Amino acid sequence: MPIEPQVRVSDDDRDRTVQRLQQAFAAGLITREEMDDRLELAFTARSHGDLVPVVADLPGEPVDEVVELNSTGGRVKRAGDWLVPRRLRITSEYGGAHLDLSQAAIEHSVIEIELQLAYGSATIILPPGATANADAVVTKWGSTTCKVPGRPSPGKPHVRVTGELGYGHVKIRYARKRFS
Repeated sequence: MPIEPQVRVSDDDRDRTVQRLQQAFAAGLITREEMDDRLELAFTARSHGDLVPVVADLPGEPVDEVVELNSTGGRVKRAGDWLVPRRLRITSEYGGAHLDLSQAAIEHSVIEIELQLAYGSATIILPPGATANADAVVTKWGSTTCKVPGRPSPGKPHVRVTGELGYGHVKIRYARKRFS
């Protein structure tokens, strides 16, 4: 369903446009000056009609794939130096998830994590300064605890957590300080 040109844009719409411009620059499709001009237009856009000409001559937006991690009874765990996808879906019937992003390679300004855990809990550890919003998580017999700021911060990753947990908890925090 096409978006009407007069509909106002969100920060997410601007972020997607900026990412597309950065990819076009990295691929050599536009010059530094063109990118700077287009970025200014993207950041000041008020409606979708303002954003369309910014990327109209660029190749179509790449398909945004969802990386799916599934487990029946074990825990899904990622830690250390790993590449965080823009969209991650974790599904487990009897297991949980432990995602440590504190040392991971994060290439996207916004990361979406969807949790579908029937009987498991999830812990998400963020790098310093990152923010997260878990307002869209539904827990039936558990809770959601977010110990990091919820509003995006310029230049820092922002994680959106969504999904459903039947009998588990979601905890989002920064890495704990290690004493030597």
